[in-house]
Amino acid sequence: MRVKIRKGDTVEVISGRLEDKGKRGEVINVMMKENRVVVQGVGIRTKHQRQVQTQAGRNVNPGRIQFEGPIDISNVMLVCPKCNEAARVRIQRDEAGAHRVCKSCEQLID
Repeated sequence: MRVKIRKGDTVEVISGRLEDKGKRGEVINVMMKENRVVVQGVGIRTKHQRQVQTQAGRNVNPGRIQFEGPIDISNVMLVCPKCNEAARVRIQRDEAGAHRVCKSCEQLID
């Protein structure tokens, strides 16, 4: 399946956890095999890190580390840069190649 969301796109969370629903953020990573994306500021998780000594002799500080976890790609919708709304996307092919097009305002996204 071809993924219509790419790294660097702005997306809006349309479903999922209540505190994340409606948030917008930039896509940090797209995991195509798992159908998941990592969005900046969405799906924050906490990891409790213990102090570990690395091979270089430095210590990794203990504490709680917060990071963005992956969410399902079906829970996000691409935000059109022209109309600034979450919109469906279609693929338009021509001699130059394939381009993403916003279905609501018919403008090229790429």
